Amino acid sequence: MSNKVIIYSFHTQKSKKVAEKIIEAFGNENIVAVNAEELTSEIFEKNDHFILSAPTWFDGELPNYWDEFIPELEDMDLSNKTFAVFGLGDQQGYPENYCDAIGILVEVLEKCGATIVGKIPAGGYTFESSRALRGDHFVGLPLDQENQAKLTGERVKRWVEQLKIEMR
Repeated sequence: MSNKVIIYSFHTQKSKKVAEKIIEAFGNENIVAVNAEELTSEIFEKNDHFILSAPTWFDGELPNYWDEFIPELEDMDLSNKTFAVFGLGDQQGYPENYCDAIGILVEVLEKCGATIVGKIPAGGYTFESSRALRGDHFVGLPLDQENQAKLTGERVKRWVEQLKIEMR
Protein backbone atom coordinates (compact mmCIF):
# COMPACT_ATOMS: atom_id res chain seq x y z
CA MET A 1 0.00 0.00 0.00
CA SER A 2 0.91 3.62 -0.40
CA ASN A 3 2.10 5.87 2.37
CA LYS A 4 -0.74 8.30 1.53
CA VAL A 5 -4.34 7.15 1.50
CA ILE A 6 -7.51 9.06 0.64
CA ILE A 7 -10.70 7.58 2.05
CA TYR A 8 -14.11 8.52 0.69
CA SER A 9 -17.32 6.80 -0.34
CA PHE A 10 -17.07 5.60 -3.92
CA HIS A 11 -20.89 5.70 -4.06
CA THR A 12 -21.29 9.45 -3.59
CA GLN A 13 -21.11 12.01 -6.34
CA LYS A 14 -19.97 15.23 -4.69
CA SER A 15 -17.44 13.76 -2.24
CA LYS A 16 -16.06 11.53 -4.98
CA LYS A 17 -15.55 14.52 -7.31
CA VAL A 18 -13.76 16.46 -4.59
CA ALA A 19 -11.57 13.44 -3.75
CA GLU A 20 -10.62 13.16 -7.42
CA LYS A 21 -9.68 16.86 -7.45
CA ILE A 22 -7.49 16.29 -4.39
CA ILE A 23 -5.75 13.32 -6.00
CA GLU A 24 -5.20 15.35 -9.18
CA ALA A 25 -3.81 18.30 -7.19
CA PHE A 26 -1.21 16.05 -5.57
CA GLY A 27 0.13 15.45 -9.08
CA ASN A 28 2.61 12.62 -9.43
CA GLU A 29 2.48 11.58 -5.78
CA ASN A 30 1.14 8.07 -5.31
CA ILE A 31 -2.12 8.20 -3.38
CA VAL A 32 -4.25 5.14 -2.88
CA ALA A 33 -8.02 5.63 -2.91
CA VAL A 34 -9.98 3.49 -0.45
CA ASN A 35 -13.75 3.12 -0.36
CA ALA A 36 -14.95 4.33 3.05
CA GLU A 37 -17.58 1.62 3.02
CA GLU A 38 -14.88 -1.06 2.96
CA LEU A 39 -12.61 0.20 5.76
CA THR A 40 -10.44 -2.16 7.77
CA SER A 41 -8.06 -1.51 10.65
CA GLU A 42 -5.25 -2.87 8.44
CA ILE A 43 -5.49 0.22 6.22
CA PHE A 44 -4.74 2.42 9.22
CA GLU A 45 -1.99 0.14 10.53
CA LYS A 46 -0.05 -0.02 7.24
CA ASN A 47 -0.07 3.66 6.26
CA ASP A 48 1.11 6.94 7.77
CA HIS A 49 -0.74 9.78 6.02
CA PHE A 50 -4.51 9.95 5.52
CA ILE A 51 -6.96 12.27 3.84
CA LEU A 52 -10.49 11.52 5.00
CA SER A 53 -13.79 12.61 3.54
CA ALA A 54 -16.42 13.49 6.15
CA PRO A 55 -19.54 14.94 4.56
CA THR A 56 -22.08 16.15 7.09
CA TRP A 57 -25.38 14.31 6.91
CA PHE A 58 -28.70 15.64 8.10
CA ASP A 59 -28.40 17.86 11.18
CA GLY A 60 -24.67 17.50 11.85
CA GLU A 61 -24.14 13.74 11.69
CA LEU A 62 -21.42 11.50 10.34
CA PRO A 63 -22.26 9.31 7.35
CA ASN A 64 -23.25 5.73 8.26
CA TYR A 65 -19.95 4.25 7.08
CA TRP A 66 -18.01 6.40 9.58
CA ASP A 67 -20.53 5.78 12.36
CA GLU A 68 -20.11 2.04 11.86
CA PHE A 69 -16.29 2.20 11.84
CA ILE A 70 -15.81 4.66 14.76
CA PRO A 71 -15.85 1.94 17.49
CA GLU A 72 -12.98 0.13 15.76
CA LEU A 73 -11.16 3.41 15.13
CA GLU A 74 -11.44 4.38 18.81
CA ASP A 75 -9.45 1.27 19.76
CA MET A 76 -6.49 2.19 17.53
CA ASP A 77 -3.26 3.93 18.45
CA LEU A 78 -2.88 6.55 15.74
CA SER A 79 0.15 8.32 17.16
CA ASN A 80 2.85 8.92 14.54
CA LYS A 81 0.16 9.18 11.86
CA THR A 82 -1.14 12.34 10.19
CA PHE A 83 -4.70 13.01 9.13
CA ALA A 84 -6.32 15.72 7.06
CA VAL A 85 -10.10 15.84 6.84
CA PHE A 86 -12.29 17.47 4.23
CA GLY A 87 -16.04 17.58 4.25
CA LEU A 88 -19.06 18.86 2.46
CA GLY A 89 -21.84 20.85 4.02
CA ASP A 90 -24.49 23.43 3.25
CA GLN A 91 -23.97 26.84 4.86
CA GLN A 92 -27.44 28.11 3.95
CA GLY A 93 -29.52 24.99 4.52
CA TYR A 94 -27.74 23.90 7.73
CA PRO A 95 -25.93 26.99 9.06
CA GLU A 96 -26.16 25.82 12.69
CA ASN A 97 -24.04 22.69 12.07
CA TYR A 98 -21.97 23.50 9.00
CA CYS A 99 -19.52 20.68 8.29
CA ASP A 100 -19.88 19.27 11.80
CA ALA A 101 -18.74 15.85 10.56
CA ILE A 102 -15.20 17.19 10.09
CA GLY A 103 -15.08 18.22 13.74
CA ILE A 104 -16.66 14.99 14.98
CA LEU A 105 -14.15 12.85 13.08
CA VAL A 106 -11.19 15.01 14.15
CA GLU A 107 -12.23 14.69 17.81
CA VAL A 108 -12.12 10.88 17.51
CA LEU A 109 -8.76 10.95 15.72
CA GLU A 110 -7.20 13.25 18.32
CA LYS A 111 -8.35 10.96 21.16
CA CYS A 112 -6.46 8.18 19.37
CA GLY A 113 -3.25 10.24 19.29
CA ALA A 114 -3.39 11.32 15.63
CA THR A 115 -1.75 14.48 14.36
CA ILE A 116 -4.24 16.68 12.50
CA VAL A 117 -3.01 18.77 9.57
CA GLY A 118 -4.76 20.90 6.99
CA LYS A 119 -6.32 23.49 9.27
CA ILE A 120 -7.56 26.55 7.38
CA PRO A 121 -8.83 30.05 8.26
CA ALA A 122 -12.61 30.41 8.54
CA GLY A 123 -12.78 33.55 6.38
CA GLY A 124 -14.99 33.37 3.32
CA TYR A 125 -17.65 31.17 4.91
CA THR A 126 -21.07 32.24 6.26
CA PHE A 127 -22.61 29.98 8.91
CA GLU A 128 -23.84 30.08 12.51
CA SER A 129 -21.79 27.32 14.14
CA SER A 130 -19.63 24.31 13.35
CA ARG A 131 -17.95 21.58 15.38
CA ALA A 132 -15.14 21.84 12.83
CA LEU A 133 -14.30 25.36 14.02
CA ARG A 134 -11.63 26.05 16.64
CA GLY A 135 -11.02 29.70 17.22
CA ASP A 136 -10.84 31.30 13.80
CA HIS A 137 -9.74 28.14 11.96
CA PHE A 138 -11.43 25.01 10.70
CA VAL A 139 -9.71 21.73 11.66
CA GLY A 140 -10.05 20.60 8.04
CA LEU A 141 -11.29 21.76 4.65
CA PRO A 142 -15.02 22.56 4.57
CA LEU A 143 -16.60 22.76 1.14
CA ASP A 144 -20.08 23.89 0.16
CA GLN A 145 -21.00 22.43 -3.21
CA GLU A 146 -24.54 23.80 -2.87
CA ASN A 147 -23.66 27.49 -2.47
CA GLN A 148 -19.95 27.95 -3.21
CA ALA A 149 -19.11 25.28 -5.80
CA LYS A 150 -17.12 27.80 -7.85
CA LEU A 151 -14.66 28.18 -4.96
CA THR A 152 -13.97 24.46 -4.54
CA GLY A 153 -11.24 24.10 -7.15
CA GLU A 154 -9.08 26.90 -5.75
CA ARG A 155 -9.73 25.86 -2.14
CA VAL A 156 -8.65 22.29 -2.92
CA LYS A 157 -5.47 23.45 -4.71
CA ARG A 158 -4.42 25.69 -1.79
CA TRP A 159 -5.22 22.96 0.75
CA VAL A 160 -3.24 20.31 -1.12
CA GLU A 161 -0.22 22.63 -1.36
CA GLN A 162 -0.45 23.01 2.42
CA LEU A 163 -0.78 19.23 2.89
CA LYS A 164 2.28 18.57 0.74
CA ILE A 165 4.29 20.50 3.33
CA GLU A 166 2.50 19.23 6.44
CA MET A 167 2.51 15.55 5.40
CA ARG A 168 6.23 15.15 4.83
